[in-house]
Amino acid sequence: MSRLIKQYLPAAFRSLAILCAGLGFLMGSSSVLAHGGVSTEDDLCLLKIGDYKAHFTGYIPRERATQEFCEDIPVAAESVFVIDFINDELREMETDFRIIRDINEVGVMATYEDLGSEKEIAAATVLYLEPTLYPRGVLNARYTFSVNGAYIGIMNIRHPETGLQYRSIFPFYVGKVDYSRYFLYYLALFVFSGTFIWFAGRKTFFKVKNK
Repeated sequence: MSRLIKQYLPAAFRSLAILCAGLGFLMGSSSVLAHGGVSTEDDLCLLKIGDYKAHFTGYIPRERATQEFCEDIPVAAESVFVIDFINDELREMETDFRIIRDINEVGVMATYEDLGSEKEIAAATVLYLEPTLYPRGVLNARYTFSVNGAYIGIMNIRHPETGLQYRSIFPFYVGKVDYSRYFLYYLALFVFSGTFIWFAGRKTFFKVKNK
């Protein structure tokens, strides 16, 4: 028995190390995917609009002073959204910003097509800033949430020369976070874990070494 432990224990540790590395990668990836157009890189919240990027920061000044939020807002209260353009080209593009209630319950996997018709989107809108130029490169939006629940932010930009339009969709939650929204990611994590154990184990832990 002791010989078997000495023989297979190193292989087991190698498999475990590989599994932990894979899980870390997946968990990091899922945190990015969970926020739609908003991702976290180098401790900064990045909003991706087509090929362009902006810093995204949320505040609830009366409740949490200067504490910053990148995704879900923990309390239904007066909220401030600050979007700082990274690409200077964005300063020359008309930009509109909208927040809607997630009445279709599409959650973190939301796409623009999931939101329904323009009429349905308008009906679900709680805040809308019309297309405007932001030559200083900063868009500020303020809204007081009175109801906890799922919301979706929509940002559109239009290139003045080509007429091309770009859009970013970023779902978020106000109030107590509904972790059931992340079920698919937890499921993917479980499947990934099982797959890693299986393939790593077949080649190492469960393989009988030739004497």
